[in-house]
Amino acid sequence: MGESVAEATITSWLKEIGDTIEADEAVLEIATDKVDSEVPSEVDGVLVEKLFDVDDVVQVGQTIAVIEIDGDNNGSGETPKAEPAIHETIKEPVAVSEVVKTVTAAQEAAAPVVSSGERFYSPLVKNMAKQEGIDQTELDAIPGTGKDGRVTKNDMVSYIANRGTKAKPVKTEQESSKIVSNSSDVIEKKSEPVPVVANGDDEIIEMTRMGKLIAHHMVESVQTSAHVQSFIEADVTKIWNWRNKVKNEFKQREGENLTFTPIFMEAVAKALRDFPMMNISVQGDSIIKKKHINLGMAAALPDGNLIVPVIKDADQLNLVGMTKKVNDLAGRARENKLKPDDIQGGTYTVTNVGTFGSIMGTPIINQPQVGILALGAIRKVPAVVETAEGDFIGIRYRMFMSHSYDHRVVNGALGGQFVKAVKDYLEAWDPNREI
Repeated sequence: MGESVAEATITSWLKEIGDTIEADEAVLEIATDKVDSEVPSEVDGVLVEKLFDVDDVVQVGQTIAVIEIDGDNNGSGETPKAEPAIHETIKEPVAVSEVVKTVTAAQEAAAPVVSSGERFYSPLVKNMAKQEGIDQTELDAIPGTGKDGRVTKNDMVSYIANRGTKAKPVKTEQESSKIVSNSSDVIEKKSEPVPVVANGDDEIIEMTRMGKLIAHHMVESVQTSAHVQSFIEADVTKIWNWRNKVKNEFKQREGENLTFTPIFMEAVAKALRDFPMMNISVQGDSIIKKKHINLGMAAALPDGNLIVPVIKDADQLNLVGMTKKVNDLAGRARENKLKPDDIQGGTYTVTNVGTFGSIMGTPIINQPQVGILALGAIRKVPAVVETAEGDFIGIRYRMFMSHSYDHRVVNGALGGQFVKAVKDYLEAWDPNREI
């Protein structure tokens, strides 16, 4: 699914057990973040086992199904039978059955554990919890080292190994009373959200899977980063006139429409090169300085949701290459043809709120990045023009840019200097530039 993709969610099985499958035929559908993809079979055969169910999260590299194929030494087309020698290597089949009974009993004894809105558990973790008799409360208390705090296999192995060796401290009656009192206070403070009551004429619309993912991602970002905004206005009259002059020639020569987006992306990539501490991410108390400048570009999907495909190594592209990449990603986003790797690995994001007429906005940071730039609508306005002969009032094309940044690691000086650098690159545009 791409080298930067770590996991995916199974959304549907297209084949059932016993179905015949041809090579390159789709077996199931998966989703990673906001992109849906089909997983094709690599061989001809019959589906004999599914190892995961719908809505299970699977790590890259895990086996998800078993397909039975014809053996090379069996010309009849029938499935080859296992050689007797294989069965002879099993020394104690009775012992195996006893193990199965023991595991089954342990699973039945433990209450089933489930994922919640705040914490997700993979099937492997759930099975390990059942086998060890770990109930929901105990599992929720295990610290996770995986992505978004998820409990991994190693976390479970480490916890189980130390589970029986840690002596539980004996609490005094006074400490126990204090715990009960504190618990009561917490319960009183945590009030349940008031349910929204729908009237008879109201329409209740279930959120889509992607809508839920976006909502969770946005809330998580606000809770994670200390959002601060800086605003600046840029005069893009030179760019406006230059684009009108060259766009028809560019269309005939390259077969691509020259929009403002690749021009802005080029300026952002240059500014990130000047201020590399904007091209970072935060992991705990550590700052990860990114070697590559991978620009995320917010694009609209047919259903109205937004997705952020990524332009890899954007600072290495000239304006022609940037234009082709922007048009390709935007076009495939509109057609729902983006691949999982197309939306992975972004280090900084640009969103064009001006597309919908907004002159500015306060965008939410796309985690784990530390900054996002919103481009406002380009407006024709009266403005003061400074010349060697004096100041004049003229008609200019101007736009606002809104820079949201993570104040945990980006101070106001850096946040302001970065967006000022973008403005300077735009206003210094060469009206005689050739493309």
